[in-house]
Amino acid sequence: MLTGKQKRFLRAQGNTLKPLVILGKNGLTPTLVQSVAAAIEAHELVKINLLPTTDDTPKAVGDYLAEAIGGLQVAQTIGHTVLVYKPAFNPDHRKLSVEVAKL
Repeated sequence: MLTGKQKRFLRAQGNTLKPLVILGKNGLTPTLVQSVAAAIEAHELVKINLLPTTDDTPKAVGDYLAEAIGGLQVAQTIGHTVLVYKPAFNPDHRKLSVEVAKL
């Protein structure tokens, strides 16, 4: 679990990120899970934007992804945006998780 200090750090980092994954009318599908898993492995912190056409809430999306992808944690849900974090499996991609571990 992330501590409050770690979540605060991740929210600060995510503030300048652009959404890498956009959820539309198709909703929560296995393709969405695959794209989030690929993005999270490469970046460790991913911002997901929910379009107004989707029927899912940000909390439901965060819960679904946390259950579908082992080790994924929701750092923030605000408006139509979900910020998720998971340390990268590949040591070459671990930049943010090193900073989070220090906190």
